[in-house]
Amino acid sequence: MSVEAIALLRNKRVVLGVTGSVAAYKAVDLASKLTQNGAEVNTIMTEAAQKFVTPLTFQAITGRPVYTDLWAANTLGLATHIAHVGLAEAADLVVIAPATADTLARLAGGFASDLVAITALAARCPLVIAPAMDGGMYEHPATQENVEKLRQRGAIIIEPEEGRFASGLSGRGRLPETGTIIGAIRWAFSKNGGLAGKRVVITAGGTREPIDPVRYIGNRSSGKQGYALAQAALDAGAEVTLISSVHLPPPYGAKIIPIETMRGLLDAVMAASADADLLIMAAAVADFRPQTTADQKIKKTAANVDSLSLPLTHNEDILEAVKVARQKSGFPRVVIGFAAESENLLANARAKLERKGVDLLVANDISASDAGFSVDTNRVTLLTKDSDEQLDLMSKAQVAEIVVERAAGMIVSG
Repeated sequence: MSVEAIALLRNKRVVLGVTGSVAAYKAVDLASKLTQNGAEVNTIMTEAAQKFVTPLTFQAITGRPVYTDLWAANTLGLATHIAHVGLAEAADLVVIAPATADTLARLAGGFASDLVAITALAARCPLVIAPAMDGGMYEHPATQENVEKLRQRGAIIIEPEEGRFASGLSGRGRLPETGTIIGAIRWAFSKNGGLAGKRVVITAGGTREPIDPVRYIGNRSSGKQGYALAQAALDAGAEVTLISSVHLPPPYGAKIIPIETMRGLLDAVMAASADADLLIMAAAVADFRPQTTADQKIKKTAANVDSLSLPLTHNEDILEAVKVARQKSGFPRVVIGFAAESENLLANARAKLERKGVDLLVANDISASDAGFSVDTNRVTLLTKDSDEQLDLMSKAQVAEIVVERAAGMIVSG
């Protein structure tokens, strides 16, 4: 299956600074992914970076010149002693990945000793930095002071990951995976989106109601649609809180609140949405829970070998609770619900729309094999009190973008 292009990166001009870390090989994948998504990538490499990866590799991946020497002859279309000015002024974003401890020190100190540092100094666009270094170098007070200086000046610092280094040591300092860096780049580009400055709460996944310490009542919700909605809201510039029962890679920039049960979800939703501009309830909430939860694992016995009675009780209705709170406070300003139905889709969805008091209901038929639970595509109908809009089969990311766009319009008009 082909990877869906990220619209936010299309036609963006990105300067990629690569410095002398063994993790420089990962920057090749980053350059490739940015290019595949329609960005124009101009790579700058320090002398040390070229010890790990050749400039030709980046040139082949991006189809663009690679800048390596501040004083080289003019063979790249720009007089190289002023290349930093042209690159910096034309850039929509500068990303330095990997950024060594030495690079962080030079950037923090304002030194202009190589083409990467001097371009970063000349740039007036967002700066994303992904540090990578061995041993305890990242935790050293000098490095942390430099990181904090850069952060205070507005640089987006992607915290390195923990793991084993090439030296054999372990600790924090590994370059994050490409997906994380792409997420930070998307976040940097989102600041002027249609939901800029808005507080958005999104729920994802299915709740689990415990029977005993081992078993639970749950459902097949993968959480993929909720996570796609969170990414779409982030791309639109929102401040996103994602309340989730699943463990998918978190969208960069979202605040994650983990939950498991309906009660945990209810408490988290009521707290997070008390001053929210938008609540999107994409989670599949269990309607029932066991009347009692066993403290120990229920064992098979002679009495229950043929059958086991499990009395259930109704769970509270989260959207009903939100409806009551909203009538008192006016928040959340806009509420979007989801309806997963196996029959009479429109009739059941419209009844839920009216009963729950939501502004928009996203309904999907879970009996379809190519839409709904667990798959990457969805076929939904958007319902408001005045209209029904059926969308063709599309990716969950595309569904999310449409839903978020509708929500932004509702916030503005409301």
